[in-house]
Amino acid sequence: MSEHQHGTMSTYEQEKTFRGFIKLGKITAAICVGILVFLVIYAV
Repeated sequence: MSEHQHGTMSTYEQEKTFRGFIKLGKITAAICVGILVFLVIYAV
């Protein structure tokens, strides 16, 4: 078993996944706001 050295692990994949998760959250929030605005304008 090889020795682990702190600070040498690549975090590229984790960062890429996190950016995708945040992007999905922003898109979902924008869609929800758009639906609410649509309901306020046309459902009243």
